[in-house]
Amino acid sequence: MMLFVGLGSITAANTNLLTNEDNVFVVGFNSEFPPFGYKDDDGNYTGFDIELAKEVAKRNNWTFVPEPLPSWDTKDTELNSEIVECIWSELTINGRENDYTWSKPYFNNSQVVVVKSDSGINSLNDLKDKTVEVQEGQSVLNNLESDKKAVADSFKSLVKIKDYNTGFMDLESGACDALIVDMGLAKYLLKEKGASGQYKILDEPLAYEVYGIGFKKGNEELRNQVQDTLDEMFADGTVDKIAQKYSDYGITEGLLRP
Repeated sequence: MMLFVGLGSITAANTNLLTNEDNVFVVGFNSEFPPFGYKDDDGNYTGFDIELAKEVAKRNNWTFVPEPLPSWDTKDTELNSEIVECIWSELTINGRENDYTWSKPYFNNSQVVVVKSDSGINSLNDLKDKTVEVQEGQSVLNNLESDKKAVADSFKSLVKIKDYNTGFMDLESGACDALIVDMGLAKYLLKEKGASGQYKILDEPLAYEVYGIGFKKGNEELRNQVQDTLDEMFADGTVDKIAQKYSDYGITEGLLRP
């Protein structure tokens, strides 16, 4: 097994990627996707996924390196070029079953629609002729091109955005009418922005899906080692303890046990 430090973590004095001689575990993640991965007030990366990955590294005596992805669309390039060892970042298995060597699914998620409370939008049918935004590279786009195609066809437009901060600013300003987002992130942003009264989540989800850890195709050795450790963490209550920190955002309810 060979582990590499992410390019963004290499100093100017050391331009070569480090191998696994120092047992470095580099995890690629979306750094703007709370409560799973984000930067806290002290400038440190944290979140449910980050805390799980950090504990896995600790139990294997690996040095943990969280590597923020330049954008969600670059995740496969980062993984296949071995800049990161895995993508551990609310990564949806559904529709990507053959794209990675997967861990077991560990979280149930739903893709939901956030709108302004006074928008008059109360159901998916009310999105007809509305401008809807979604982050580029999100798995829900596959649903909108298949079983939810009729819903998407009714939109005035479906706009792909770089990040959800942009989406919420557009929603606030009226540049868009609705935002498609993962349930955990939706709950986090509404709570942390103090905007629970200003926005609402539609009752009907667009899609249900499960999260897993994605490894480079064929990297079963590392997958198995990480999975065995994660199974131990579920068994001894560590996963539940970490999830409890994020219970306000539905993390405890979404857990999938091995």
